[in-house]
Amino acid sequence: MLREVAATGVDLDSVYDQTLLRIKEQKSFRSRLGMEVLMWVSHAERPLRIDELCHALAVEKEATGFDPENVRSEDTVLGSCLGLVVVDKETSIVRLIHYTLQEYLSRPDVLPDVHGRLGQTCLTYLNYDEIKGLPTDGALNLESMPFLEYSSLHWGGHVKIGLSDYAKSLALELLNRYDSHISSVVLFDRVRPYWLTLRSHGQFSGLHCGSYFGIGEAMTALIQMEGCDINRGDRIGFTPLMWAARQGDQGAVELLLTLDNIDPNKQDNYNATPLWWASRSGHEGVVRLLLARSDVNPNKPDQHGLTPLGCASSNGHEGVVRLLLARGDVNPNKPDNFGQTPLWRACESGHEGAVRLPLARGDVISNKIDNDGETLLCCASRIGHEGVVKLLLALGDANPDKPDNDGETPLWWASKNGHEGVVRLLLARGDVNPNDPRMGGITPLEMACRFRHWQIVELLRSRTTSLSGID
Repeated sequence: MLREVAATGVDLDSVYDQTLLRIKEQKSFRSRLGMEVLMWVSHAERPLRIDELCHALAVEKEATGFDPENVRSEDTVLGSCLGLVVVDKETSIVRLIHYTLQEYLSRPDVLPDVHGRLGQTCLTYLNYDEIKGLPTDGALNLESMPFLEYSSLHWGGHVKIGLSDYAKSLALELLNRYDSHISSVVLFDRVRPYWLTLRSHGQFSGLHCGSYFGIGEAMTALIQMEGCDINRGDRIGFTPLMWAARQGDQGAVELLLTLDNIDPNKQDNYNATPLWWASRSGHEGVVRLLLARSDVNPNKPDQHGLTPLGCASSNGHEGVVRLLLARGDVNPNKPDNFGQTPLWRACESGHEGAVRLPLARGDVISNKIDNDGETLLCCASRIGHEGVVKLLLALGDANPDKPDNDGETPLWWASKNGHEGVVRLLLARGDVNPNDPRMGGITPLEMACRFRHWQIVELLRSRTTSLSGID
């Protein structure tokens, strides 16, 4: 229908203006309901299911408990919008009828203070007596309370955009008892790195939550409370500073770094620091704030020996790599527990920019091998990173025939894994031996035949003088 209307040359904004006017002119509660539906569907941080939406619409401001009789039927909810909202029958997701309606409703004059209102609704719900009374140590059935997950995970995102005095009071009411609130369990389980070990002591506190969302006013209020431990670790050892650094929230990090007793090198259960997490996530602004402190150790590794530089290199965060390499006290050759340097990690991941940056330093060792005897060239060839292979071959000190501890050369790996471009680059070198077998006598040509990489077979045949042993 909207495509047909648009084809006639009619201004869709005027059509939406008229439809919203009709929604507001509906009798009784339907006017308010229709506008709230549009507010939620257009500005929720993720698409909502119809059951979540119906429960969100049932929340009453300043009420102390949830009234199930306020939950409207699907037909009533959809009908209040006069056709502007539909439900996907397969997924139960509620959506607007056209992308142009999303653009229209995103204008600040159409739905003013929308995030503030959504955040207040989430917090009101979380502060309901029956929600506060839910146990935190048992299995959680979200079917009976479908709005709990969304409100727990996203209230902070809304409130941060529209933090009124009323929303702040609701937030502090929640955060002051957050250790024992079910929403702390819901949020923590969703956002914690899955590989970190849990410990029995330490809770995801209100300050941890405020730092995760980066809500500065709430953080300040919590910090000023008696007995607040700003370096307290939660069940994975994350401090408030670590949550803010991982999220890349410069304002929250800056606030925490102003505190006299802050420990910027406190490690989590994985031995990683706030700088490690900021580097891993590529948050240049946070890395810059942390490196500006003289008491931050830029080489502090995690339990596997991976430094912030190694972490940033592995993930291709060139801006962070540049910031770390600019520090004279950062060791670009520090290997992790596997013998892999930051440059080795960048080569493995195929991030050419992260490879070029350390190579520009005169103190970087470009022919260092890892614990398995694998060179940078062997690593890049094995995975098929042609751009990195070009960079390494251009150095002049890369040995294209150097095998790892199992006798596997760069050409052997590239031939086995079918990386034709890498094979071409290696064969272009006059000093590459195409007949060099690994331990056990299997040559690159034999491996290419076994895995049916016929174009590589032809490339190798053109350089091979003997085909003995090939079926």
